[in-house]
Amino acid sequence: MRLCRFRCEGRVCLGFYDEKWVVPISAGAEAYRAATHKLLELPDSDNVLDFLPPDGRAFAEARTLFEWIDRNRDGLPREATYSHDAIEMLVPLPQPNKLFLLAGNYARHIEEGGGQAAQRAETFPYVFMKPPSTTLIGSGSPVVIPKVSPGHIDWELELAVVIGRRAKYVREADALGVVAGYTIINDISNRRFRPNPHRKTRDKDRFFDWLHGKWFDSFCPCGPCIASADAIGDPQKLSMRLSVNGEMKQDASTAQQIFPVAAVIEFLSSIVTLEPGDLISTGTPAGVGNASGTFLRPGDRMEAEIASIGTLVSPVVAEE
Repeated sequence: MRLCRFRCEGRVCLGFYDEKWVVPISAGAEAYRAATHKLLELPDSDNVLDFLPPDGRAFAEARTLFEWIDRNRDGLPREATYSHDAIEMLVPLPQPNKLFLLAGNYARHIEEGGGQAAQRAETFPYVFMKPPSTTLIGSGSPVVIPKVSPGHIDWELELAVVIGRRAKYVREADALGVVAGYTIINDISNRRFRPNPHRKTRDKDRFFDWLHGKWFDSFCPCGPCIASADAIGDPQKLSMRLSVNGEMKQDASTAQQIFPVAAVIEFLSSIVTLEPGDLISTGTPAGVGNASGTFLRPGDRMEAEIASIGTLVSPVVAEE
């Protein structure tokens, strides 16, 4: 089951996502009632967590409805489906309490940057955060190249985990049980941001240049949907690809992660309490633009795809 948030005719709705169309939950439920004469108890909610495992109050009903729609998609009323060009896709989770991202979780990405990857037992996950309210944008919304530092803007395709249950000190063996679902994040990065280029150098300048280069507005495209955790048998077996203007740049698998999803959840929950709706983006594979000196320009179009989830589309524009 894949769920999305979208805006249509001025209203924000939740719907079941498909590559060609979206079925609003409310319209799907009405079609189900008309066909089966059964009423599903579905809340009038735009919070996607209400419909996802492990604790969504309407998860069972939503899955029943999704399975019926999937079996009867050719017979759905026309008014129950929307083509993608008729709606505006929104961030599936617009205001997560916490937005975590990993750095250096794929060995080949570390190596293409000139580093040497350590074995899992020899290191720990590098985690940073982005401000969710200003960085998160939905599929189809533009990444804005900042005029203060426009020259070295890069892409990073990543699998993101949606937390569905409060978790503290969860063991790796149990960690996937707190997951509501999975989505796609493109961790946009300004590779050579240098605030005050005439500054006096300090010891931590290089680290903070890197960190501040992650925080620009629109630098975290997310979506187009959330695939429910029960629909993803193994998050370590997902192919992932990113193209720019139709040219493949990243082509990898989540199997290549140094720290798998469950290990990342264990590590983070040992430091901070994870809450429903928190997002954890699990790092990018090789193929970023920085490795070849190729960076984003206004007019570019990125397509970030992960199997069983969908394709996150991001046009690129210059800041006005």
